[in-house]
Amino acid sequence: MPPKPGSGDEGGDVFDSVADVTARFAEHGYFADERLATTVFLQSRLGKPLLLEGPAGVGKTQLAKSLAEVTGRRLLRLQCYEGQDETTALYEWDYGKQLLYTQLLREKIGQIIGDAVGLAEAVDKIAAEDSVFFSEQFLAERPLLQAIRSEVPVVLLIDEVDRADEALEAVLLELLAEYQVSVPELGTYRAVHVPYVVLTSNNTRDLSAALKRRCLHLSLDYPDTERELAIIRSAGTGLADALARTLVEVVRGLRELELRKAPSISETIDWARTLAVLGASELTADLLAQTANVVVKYDRDLRRTLEALPGLVDPNATVPGPGAAGGHGHGHGEHDHGHSHAGHDDAGRGGAGRGGAEHDDEPADETGRAVRAAKDEPGRHSAAYYGEADADRKPPPVGKAQAERSFNARGARRRPV
Repeated sequence: MPPKPGSGDEGGDVFDSVADVTARFAEHGYFADERLATTVFLQSRLGKPLLLEGPAGVGKTQLAKSLAEVTGRRLLRLQCYEGQDETTALYEWDYGKQLLYTQLLREKIGQIIGDAVGLAEAVDKIAAEDSVFFSEQFLAERPLLQAIRSEVPVVLLIDEVDRADEALEAVLLELLAEYQVSVPELGTYRAVHVPYVVLTSNNTRDLSAALKRRCLHLSLDYPDTERELAIIRSAGTGLADALARTLVEVVRGLRELELRKAPSISETIDWARTLAVLGASELTADLLAQTANVVVKYDRDLRRTLEALPGLVDPNATVPGPGAAGGHGHGHGEHDHGHSHAGHDDAGRGGAGRGGAEHDDEPADETGRAVRAAKDEPGRHSAAYYGEADADRKPPPVGKAQAERSFNARGARRRPV
């Protein structure tokens, strides 16, 4: 059986307490809350893998990196992706090297089968030597096997395991449960030093119950205001503390907008550095809008962000509605054109009341409806307005000059005889 973490073979990379975890991680710029620190402490004592699930950008991968820094262990990383198989995760045979050795040893192979009687005997003689070409000399280790065979303690990061196919999960089960890897041609390798294994998942799919059962599990979310502010301070962004606090509040507001991709902690740090480089002395909605592309990476998200920024910077600010810019959004702003606006907004905005189709659930403007109904009442105009003759109405008198012009015009249009 492989030694358990905490048995003394790892030296100084075992934590004394939960408080020790918190303090040592903070020294390396990772601010773990009590729940996370407790889970890491249990991992070091129980020798179980740690599965971290949560949205992208909450510090899952960084935890494994910081764990390697804190404990002084070497970091091995397996980046998972769709279609991945065991050859990129466990091991594969170096076929190019095997073929090269076969060419170099051609004469020796000829001597081995030189006295063979018949093809079957020659094949048997070659088969007796095939173990030479499936030895450790031709074994190409991948991260999982490297972690097991390493002569020094390591931290094994299996990143974004949810992106890999379920077949890879089956490959992981033996390693996670027994800290061993089986190579059919060579046998089973057991860990000399039990690795600290950290698996991360962005919840793009559900992981198998068998994999979760073998791990300590923790769901990570974005940190609270004070912890995120402490992270920004430790990163040395150069942004004033008061501005950094305001920026954190703005970012937390953006995360509540249900964006396609919410701003991550690392992107918040990048935004703080960007504002510091620009020499920001005050965080205005305009300045944040000009630099919002640092944290917002999709056009739809950017539009929502630009609409929300004024209210996030100043909760008391009045954000103009659609069409208010320039006072010509069919609502005509605050100026008057000398005619009634009742009902005009509805016609100019698709007949959906205020806001058009985006606000179909809002009640109709009763005043506008009454005005429109009044315009449809019969009798408001004379019969001539509707194309009918008016018996009481006499044609206006025609002057002599006008009659002569009309007669001359008709004569000019006649065809010559």
